[in-house]
Amino acid sequence: MTHPIPVAVVGVGKIARDQHLPAIAANRDFRLVAAVSRHGTVAGVPNFTDFDAFLAEGPQAAVALCTPPAVRLDMALKAIAAGRDLLIEKPPAATLGEIETIIAAARTAGVTLFATWHSRFAPAVAPAKAWLSGRVIDSVTITWKEDVRRWHPGQDWIWQPGGFGVFDPGINALSILTEILPGSMHVTTATLEVPSNCATPIGAVLAMTGPAGVPVQAAFDWRHEGLQTWDIAVEAGGHQLRLSLGGAQLTIDGTPVDVGPEAEYSGIYRRFADLIAARASDADIAPLRLCADAFLIGRQIAVAPFTG
Repeated sequence: MTHPIPVAVVGVGKIARDQHLPAIAANRDFRLVAAVSRHGTVAGVPNFTDFDAFLAEGPQAAVALCTPPAVRLDMALKAIAAGRDLLIEKPPAATLGEIETIIAAARTAGVTLFATWHSRFAPAVAPAKAWLSGRVIDSVTITWKEDVRRWHPGQDWIWQPGGFGVFDPGINALSILTEILPGSMHVTTATLEVPSNCATPIGAVLAMTGPAGVPVQAAFDWRHEGLQTWDIAVEAGGHQLRLSLGGAQLTIDGTPVDVGPEAEYSGIYRRFADLIAARASDADIAPLRLCADAFLIGRQIAVAPFTG
């Protein structure tokens, strides 16, 4: 294996600039060698506007796929066919069928596939999982409320089919949920609030059943202009565990637990390097399945048009 591992970022948008590029620069196991984007460029490396041209003419490199999910299937399959190890930003694909196809292709080709869930690498998630292990869980409540205009300005693709709407951030909560409570998880009811000029929801309320019948309630809202809230509260045997700020903070019975600094994307790239070294893959689809189930059984309610 070449070291440091050459990697190309595909899709130079907000998430790539804010998270992927800094994480790659800070990781000694990787070296950025190219960027592919129709609209953005990265200084100091070859830039391509066409993915096919990159695969044919660019450097041999692993691929970090940071495009919107609706266009990932074709790129992922081409990268795999070219023998490239592949990291995919969450959510890994627009549908369960697509990610299953990608997983099968990677397995056949023998390349590393890492379908990332960055919130699982938040510093409080592993300690929360360890504390909950072996305990009887009574209930889980998820409150995930943020302002889409603040975090996703001008990103119209999120309101189109395959764009996920409020589940683009909401799936982060579901990725933490399925990490700290491993086992069967099912959506039992869902209400999806869809703006009259959009194809995807701006708000959602889900009821789920977790392992051993644990009741889980989740409220997602992308219109929230006040205090931004990303909380998961777990009641267990008379105690309460609370993950706050998307998994950055942990309290148990109101007492803060020291979990260390933020490390989501640095953790992702450490994991990718380990998977490449082991010639292994990691592509859990449990969070995406919960989103798909919510869309399948959810009752849609039309709400006011969204204006960005």
